[in-house]
Amino acid sequence: MARNSVTLEDIARQLGIHVSTVSRVLNGSAGGVRKAASAATVERIYNLAKEKGYQPNPHAITLRTQQSREIAVLVPRLSDPVMATVYESIDIAAAQSGYTAFVSNTFSDFERQREFGERAVARSVGGIIIADSVLDPAADWLEKLSDYNIPYVLVVRSRGEHVAVTCDDYLGGRMAAEHLWKQGHRQVALLGGDLLSSTGADRSRGFLSYFSEKGLPIRPTLIRTGLFDIITGRQQTKEILQTGIEFSALFAVNDLLAVGAMASLREEGLEPGKDVAVIGYNNTSLASQITPALTSISSDMELQGQKAVEMLLQKIAGETPQNYLVSPQLHIRDSSNFQRK
Repeated sequence: MARNSVTLEDIARQLGIHVSTVSRVLNGSAGGVRKAASAATVERIYNLAKEKGYQPNPHAITLRTQQSREIAVLVPRLSDPVMATVYESIDIAAAQSGYTAFVSNTFSDFERQREFGERAVARSVGGIIIADSVLDPAADWLEKLSDYNIPYVLVVRSRGEHVAVTCDDYLGGRMAAEHLWKQGHRQVALLGGDLLSSTGADRSRGFLSYFSEKGLPIRPTLIRTGLFDIITGRQQTKEILQTGIEFSALFAVNDLLAVGAMASLREEGLEPGKDVAVIGYNNTSLASQITPALTSISSDMELQGQKAVEMLLQKIAGETPQNYLVSPQLHIRDSSNFQRK
């Protein structure tokens, strides 16, 4: 049988145990083996590995005495400009500290998240940076990462008590609402993105709370949730327009949704920045290049990536870093810079 045609994941799946346990038994030090599992479990792992012809990975053996200098990064989609910017920052910061970063696209699929997380553990990486966490209780693999005894931090999105680097998205949502209120807008629409992500949930919550406190809660028919892409922004804005309910402003919880919304407004004969004010979020490079230039809330994606590496290295060193919250900033441009008459 070819070397390592049988993987750690295969053995773990057949035995119904964590891949990290299999990794520590087959590729770890004697001390690691004693901590990994009971004598009976160790024997089962050795017997199945021998039966399947498993050969230990020489690289993993080296890691018995030498810490891996790799950082695994999990993102929903690297094609997303936010995730691409964050990963680029992580890559640079990791290299400056003598580490190599590599990225996996999970497409927000729970099974892919778990699979890639376990692959990273089996690869004995130094740590994991996770940018695809969700609030769904079904996505519980993060809670199990502590069983792997591997350092990890979250970035962009938060979940529960896990250490994370994020923007103050609730405040960012309120900043968007305050700007529109001061411009005289009272009937507004919201494209809230995926509410299973903390970014969509917190930005929407901040925006909605502001108008509720002003005594003008946003009508549910003017609110949409879903994916974070241009196509979704276009379709959801079309749906809102088809209700026939008038609105003078729209807040999209990311720039891609906002771009899609602007396209849909034009299709209906409305001019963004004149007939309808539009605000996006993340202040991607796209925001200042389109016409009209898009008002957007910046979340300092570069800083988030840098801090994620810094905090992960602290955890690798045995320290306990605290959550880091980036302050959002409002960048007013032509898409919303007009007073509602």
